[in-house]
Amino acid sequence: MTRTVVLCVFSACLLGAQNKSTGAEQDIMRIEQEMLAAVLKGDTGPSERYLAENYVFTGPDGLSMGKAQSIQDLKSGSLKLQAASLDNSRVQLYGDTAIVTYSSNDKGTYKGKDISGKTRWTDVFVKQTGRWTIVASHGSMVR
Repeated sequence: MTRTVVLCVFSACLLGAQNKSTGAEQDIMRIEQEMLAAVLKGDTGPSERYLAENYVFTGPDGLSMGKAQSIQDLKSGSLKLQAASLDNSRVQLYGDTAIVTYSSNDKGTYKGKDISGKTRWTDVFVKQTGRWTIVASHGSMVR
């Protein structure tokens, strides 16, 4: 009888831990999807909300920029995406840090240059003051 109780308690703890992880993973993927939908509309709201003040973006072309420039490029229309996807996503949690990897098939331009194609992305999230923020993003074109 005692063994059954121990197994039930242990199973409940594991399920609780899995649900907690799943909740954080779901929150992070909701942010990723919200960010993508906003970029497609040219909406800067989610970028202003979720990008950390010290955010660093490294694009597939190797150029790097911070939060202000990322938002300005979207606001000015320098970045225009007509279509994009969020494929093969994976969230890895490390306490208050999460690494998200995914691929995207994009159709769009950046400062008039075609940036269409398949890209692999890595986003780094940190949970600060109870909310997830994106501190870094990196993209690499898939050839």
